[in-house]
Amino acid sequence: MAIPSFEPVTLAIQGESSRFPVRRVFCVGRNYAEHAREMGHDPDREPPFFFGKDAEALSQESTLPYPSLTEDVHHEVELVVALAAGGRDLKAEDVRSAIYGYAVGIDYTRRDMQSVAKKLARPWFLSKSFIGAAPITPLIPAATLGHPREGRIWLEVEGAVRQDGNLNQMIWGIEETVAILSTYDELLPGDLVFTGTPAGVGPVARGQAVRAGVDGVATLEMRFT
Repeated sequence: MAIPSFEPVTLAIQGESSRFPVRRVFCVGRNYAEHAREMGHDPDREPPFFFGKDAEALSQESTLPYPSLTEDVHHEVELVVALAAGGRDLKAEDVRSAIYGYAVGIDYTRRDMQSVAKKLARPWFLSKSFIGAAPITPLIPAATLGHPREGRIWLEVEGAVRQDGNLNQMIWGIEETVAILSTYDELLPGDLVFTGTPAGVGPVARGQAVRAGVDGVATLEMRFT
């Protein structure tokens, strides 16, 4: 054996002792109209696009080290979907039965690193994927929660509201988003999908307290040290 074996990344499940094994982490970009506009894009014309993070970017710790090689880390609060089943070329009406549950997550971005990569037409994976890039709450099974499709989604830094939107403002609904993603590659049990963020993204400094949530789903609290 070249290296010692290691366990897959798993997430706590609310109310259960078992844990959810994570396979892949997908994210959809600019899925709220106002956020698309604040990033300089036209939400009425652009189809959804996707990027990824390593599963190791996920964290359920309340304190995380501030990432290296950046002085401009931006927050993006999102509703996260966990899949219990997968498939290729799924129909939107078939997606709901494939969903295991939901969580609240933050997609952190090293914005200065991403901006340089964009200007040089280089991949910006490392600006999105690093240890602590995706804090996430315990999963809430859909059997308990249902399937939230509207409700306030928000984020505060040091008690000041930065992001404040509603799930019903998504450009592409959750079922449609997952169905489109399944045309790019076969989705698998254990995959997570971060479903986009409302307007108001901005920087988080070392030591600042961050609270984020989706009303009726969960609240996340963390800080970088």
